[in-house]
Amino acid sequence: MVLRYDVSFINPFLDAVVGVLGMMASVKVNPGKPYINRSRSAIGDVTGSLGFSGSADGVMSLTLDEPVILKIVNNMLAESYSTINDDIADAVGELTNMIAGQARQDLVKQGMKLKASTPTVIIGKGHKISHITSSPILAIPFTTDEGSLVVEVSFEPEDSDNP
Repeated sequence: MVLRYDVSFINPFLDAVVGVLGMMASVKVNPGKPYINRSRSAIGDVTGSLGFSGSADGVMSLTLDEPVILKIVNNMLAESYSTINDDIADAVGELTNMIAGQARQDLVKQGMKLKASTPTVIIGKGHKISHITSSPILAIPFTTDEGSLVVEVSFEPEDSDNP
C-alpha cells in the first residue's frame, strides 16, 4: 500500500484568504511560498482553528499578528480597536469560518465533500499551538502592510494501492 499526499487542496485556501480579506476588510495580502511546517506548531498572537470531516479529515488554522488582525477588524467593523478583545476573537472565528467556507466551495469542484466544525480561537502574544494531526501540515504565509499571517492546512492522506 502506498500513501499519497495530494497538495492540490492548498490553492483554494490561498485564494480564499486573498478573496475574503480583500472583500471583507479591504486588506491586501501577499502570499508567500507554501511550505511544510515541520515544527508541527503555529506561533502568533491570535489563531482560529477548525476541523474538517467528510471526504477527508483535516484541520485548518489561521494565525495572525496582532497589528494585522486589528487592521482587518477595524476595517470590517469601522471601529478603532487597539488591543485584542472578545470582539476581535469573535471576528477571528468568523474569518476562519469564511475562509474555510470559501475554500470548501472550491474543493467541492475537486470532488471533495467536507463539513467544518465550529472554530476555536486562541489568544495570547506569541502563543504556540501544536497540531494534532499526524499528516504533513502545509503552511501558506502571507504579508500585509501591518505584518504577517499564516494559514495552515492538513488533510489525512488517501490510501492507494496504485503508486
